[in-house]
Amino acid sequence: MVEPEPRRVLLVTHTGRDLAVEVAREAHRLLTGAGLVVRLLSEEFEAMKLDPVEIAEDAEKAAQDVELIIVLGGDGSILRGAELARPHGTPVLGVNLGHVGFLAEAERDDLERIVDVVVGRTYTVEERMTLAVDVWHDDKLIFDTWALNEASIEKAAREKMLEVMVEVDGRPLSRWGCDGVVVATPTGSTAYAFSAGGPIVWPEVEAILMVPLSAHALFSRPIVVAPTSQLSIELIAAWHGRGVLWCDGRRMVEVPPGARIVVRRGRTPVRLARAHEASFTDRLVAKFDLPVLGWRGRAERDRNPAAELDSAEDAELDSTPSEEK
Repeated sequence: MVEPEPRRVLLVTHTGRDLAVEVAREAHRLLTGAGLVVRLLSEEFEAMKLDPVEIAEDAEKAAQDVELIIVLGGDGSILRGAELARPHGTPVLGVNLGHVGFLAEAERDDLERIVDVVVGRTYTVEERMTLAVDVWHDDKLIFDTWALNEASIEKAAREKMLEVMVEVDGRPLSRWGCDGVVVATPTGSTAYAFSAGGPIVWPEVEAILMVPLSAHALFSRPIVVAPTSQLSIELIAAWHGRGVLWCDGRRMVEVPPGARIVVRRGRTPVRLARAHEASFTDRLVAKFDLPVLGWRGRAERDRNPAAELDSAEDAELDSTPSEEK
């Protein structure tokens, strides 16, 4: 008989944090106790010395032949996990040890249940669109990369503005003096783009967002375009400073005057594992601690129609002019 191939999980950890190392050791104990093989990047193995474990010497092949990547950390760590996972189509499941952690599927206290979900293969997988990002200068491609959250072109010097011309599908939209421009996916709409004043876009929506940063122009509002659109941001050649292009805050290149950054939908998505049934609305409320106290859902209204009637009467009373009360 042929022995079945062992089930492998790549564990990615922010080893610079004591809490992350502690949680990684617990995750390793739970996973290996359930019969799964745990793989670690070689540099992370040196920091944790876990046993038994597989060691991946080549980071580019670390996610090859693994069922899942479990990332322990904040969104930055999950974006690092996405870099490892994307070429192989491996799903990424994040356990948040940071702050908001919008890409994470679970919190630290939920670790045992998450391992049960992994062992039982009861998770689902979502595909999230990515961005393809090219930088052209003098008709030559000088840099190309991708992003899950966003690509941002920003001024390299604090004391100087960027002067940019923005195009959509080959047609000029506007020219801005600004601190920069963020181009984001729906997944990234809750990250840098949100901080810059952009809209939150539900992940099921396929679209590309563009948010100017401190633009000196009357028309400088965020825009949302079709996923088939192509956005171009050209650094005006007469401007003598340099810009900096960041993708997901991880991949960076300096951009000279006259360069053109072209952003379009990426061909390869990132796959995120989901272990919860909660809707994006519920996740949004939980992550941002939004005020929903007093909300009466449909089920509650159906159970207690008198309460809804009382509420309507109270509202009508509140709207009555004071001299009529």
